[in-house]
Amino acid sequence: MISEALRSRATTLRRQIEEHNRLYYLLDSPTATDAEYDALLRELEQLEREHPQLASADSPTQLPGAPPSDRFENCEHLHPMLSLANVFDRTELEDFVARVHKALPYETVVFICEPKLDGLAINLLYENGRLIRAATRGDGSFGEDVTANAVTVHTIPRELDSARGKKHDAVIPVQMELSYTPADRNDVNPSLGSDVPARMEIRGEVVIGKKAFASLNRDREERGEIPFANPRNAAAGSLRQLDSRVTASRPLDFFVHSHGLIEPHAFASHSAFLAAAGRWGFHVSPRIRRARDVDAIMAYHADLAQRRDTLDIDIDGVVVKVDSISQQQRLGELARSPRWATAFKFRPRQAVTRVRNIVASVGRLGTLTPVAELDPVPLGGVIVSNASLHNMDEIERKDIRIGDTVVIERAGDVIPYVVGPLIDKRSGDETIFSMPSNCPACASPVVRIEGETAYRCTDRQCPAQIKQALKHFASKGAMDINGLGEKLVAELIDKRVVSGFADLYRLSKERLLSKEGPDAPEKIARLGPRSADNLLAAIAASRSRSLDRVIIALGIRHVGEAAARVLARAFGSLPALLESSTEDLTSLDGVGPEAAASIRLFFEDPANRGLVADLESVGVQALARTGTTSTAAAGKTFVLTGALSLPRNRVKEMIQQAGGTVSSGISARTNYLVVGEAPGVKLSKAGKLGVEVLGEADLWKILGRAEPPQ
Repeated sequence: MISEALRSRATTLRRQIEEHNRLYYLLDSPTATDAEYDALLRELEQLEREHPQLASADSPTQLPGAPPSDRFENCEHLHPMLSLANVFDRTELEDFVARVHKALPYETVVFICEPKLDGLAINLLYENGRLIRAATRGDGSFGEDVTANAVTVHTIPRELDSARGKKHDAVIPVQMELSYTPADRNDVNPSLGSDVPARMEIRGEVVIGKKAFASLNRDREERGEIPFANPRNAAAGSLRQLDSRVTASRPLDFFVHSHGLIEPHAFASHSAFLAAAGRWGFHVSPRIRRARDVDAIMAYHADLAQRRDTLDIDIDGVVVKVDSISQQQRLGELARSPRWATAFKFRPRQAVTRVRNIVASVGRLGTLTPVAELDPVPLGGVIVSNASLHNMDEIERKDIRIGDTVVIERAGDVIPYVVGPLIDKRSGDETIFSMPSNCPACASPVVRIEGETAYRCTDRQCPAQIKQALKHFASKGAMDINGLGEKLVAELIDKRVVSGFADLYRLSKERLLSKEGPDAPEKIARLGPRSADNLLAAIAASRSRSLDRVIIALGIRHVGEAAARVLARAFGSLPALLESSTEDLTSLDGVGPEAAASIRLFFEDPANRGLVADLESVGVQALARTGTTSTAAAGKTFVLTGALSLPRNRVKEMIQQAGGTVSSGISARTNYLVVGEAPGVKLSKAGKLGVEVLGEADLWKILGRAEPPQ
């Protein structure tokens, strides 16, 4: 019997991990460090191992990324695009190597070590040497189709030719500086010759070099635009633009690191594939090496860690792979990662500095987060002057005080945090921090709800809350108002141009740009005529959004992307959701008691009901997914594979309108696999699992249609 506390903890972990996945993979704006994310994932993995009843096919421990965004057409990878498991020290590396040797007794195993590039992973499909499609990782089975943007990247060839890439054939150099052996380039199957395979998925990272990134940010600052936080976010955001001209203007590069499906497959080893990729015209890291044991891998890791600051491309560790393709196939894969590879992460960068002060920052739900103001210190190429302390429990656990000398890290070279104080450096003048009893932004009372770690401001009209709520409302996963960033939101609130969501839709160009008379409101300093036009166009375009995105935009606690889709399918409109009961909500698969209580609390608040009415009054439409429910499809789970006669998103919506659910991964719980042209590996998996296979004609019958819609 599993206790309710364990079930609740598993649910909380899944929700937190799914939100971090959404922020990292879809919005390109992570808020958790790699260490924090890995700790959450490991805790959930352990819970599911110890209590298998808690495991499920849609758990983030079984998925390598996040569901693809609806901003792009979704497409299926021919072979799943998995993530990598992580190791962090020699002991964990030894465990990985030991597992490999145990599974391959009496065999010689050779490993390939590669720099782990910090960029956006994409999958390129080539047929007869021509680029057919480019897709992001997505959830590992389905990704976002970014072909129009990928073709603007100069190091992604549109056509492959064995002769054209000879100048790039610098993979795995012969010269060595450590005691490991370069990989052999002569283990390509002779039957392949110099030809490019007929069908092939090439995988790698889209990155921006450090020098190019610095130049890009200088240009943005000169134009009055917000600089990017780091090269990874810049690369990911650039490739996921709706306007490919923006992508073309960014200094993107692409490095190959692996492959998916190859037909015919003619490589005996991973290193042979990389050498061939260089000949075909791709960039491949010249720092790839072969290693035969743990000592050699450790030496490579130490050498690369020492050199990382001198490299132009950001790296955050080393990828270790079994070189032999045959051995890879026999080792196999888990749901989320292969058994034949792992990522050996670098230790986070550290520095020592002093805590000048600790202040409370107010979030969109009124939560006060303590932030350490630090003596500025260089760390990983940036100057760090602030670091989140998360909550009072964390401060008390680490015993961090104002005036302390502390160690800080930038885990994943992105988000700084305080590791802890250096106790022996204390002088006795340090001050213990206490959470303020009044909000620092509006002076309203601050309360701590029993059973929670968070302190909250009690005033819903707090300007700090409104800024964060408006920023969330405009974000990509919600109303997607391009150009409405954090600094512009702050200026609009501070100058009292807007005080709520609906005020955005009342803005005019004249109000944004003009200042007439001594008592007139101030001009918005961050906007010129062209940027004002662009902002107003983006706001106008956001008047019509799908119901699930409007639900996300409202910012209801415990309601993320997955729960919003469930609510949109179940209720079909905001008025119906407003009047739903707790029983209605908890009956839905994907909406737990905590989320249901939060939804009812939100809509029982007269201010929130007024907010919804105000949005309707300015023409914001929450587009429902209407349609008749087919009893044949209702409650059934469908998986799609191959090219269909209609865009995949449209087929997905039709199934959902008929009461069905579309999943990206096939399992024993799948009812139907819908097969189009050139299906992927899901077709063979369906046969093994006994899942019923449908053609398109069969699907239309189940959906109650004589033929596909035009």
